[in-house]
Amino acid sequence: MRVLLVEDDDMLGKATASGLAIAHAVDWVKSAEDAALAIKTNPYALIVLDINLPGQSGLEFLAALRRDGNDIPCLFLTARDTVHNKIEGLNAGGDDYLVKPFDLDELLARASALIRRSQGRTSPVVRHHGITLDTAAKTVEKDGKPVPLSGRELAIAEILLANIGRVISRAQIESQIYDWNSEDIGSNTIEVHISALRRKLGKDFVKTIRNVGYTVEK
Repeated sequence: MRVLLVEDDDMLGKATASGLAIAHAVDWVKSAEDAALAIKTNPYALIVLDINLPGQSGLEFLAALRRDGNDIPCLFLTARDTVHNKIEGLNAGGDDYLVKPFDLDELLARASALIRRSQGRTSPVVRHHGITLDTAAKTVEKDGKPVPLSGRELAIAEILLANIGRVISRAQIESQIYDWNSEDIGSNTIEVHISALRRKLGKDFVKTIRNVGYTVEK
């Protein structure tokens, strides 16, 4: 899934972006103003937001976002660790709060949990017609046997299984699995990944709706 990281510290931002990129496509900006522009043009599953930003603070930015009706899940990253600070962040519209310095595995787990809840799921495991996808462990099984998938294939499978019965366009898939720095986007790249998923998970796993997109049927 695609994540927006808002962090003005170069060293911490680079490390956090690299860590999140293990499981997500990540766009990194350094100010609330740049974050607002990014959100207008890109779909994000999660915002990872520093509170102490130059100009508008993370608290002010998120409060304004919530007033506009935007409900993208938000995880605050901050050095402020008092109960009052946590309450302030949650009251501004934050969904979770992680104090610096933090453990990368905890950040990934919290990020995944917030994304799951926003999709109406509580378990990291999705089961459908013999396919088992563990979004936390990043593993897939077919009829109880492990199936090795590439990172892109796994991301597309997760998108499709989170939208069973819905048609997802190629553009929607691209917007969720590629960040600004992605270099492997070709005109038929998604089709190649879909073909690989059919080969590995069964030819009926994904159905193509001509000129519309792809779907995993109920």
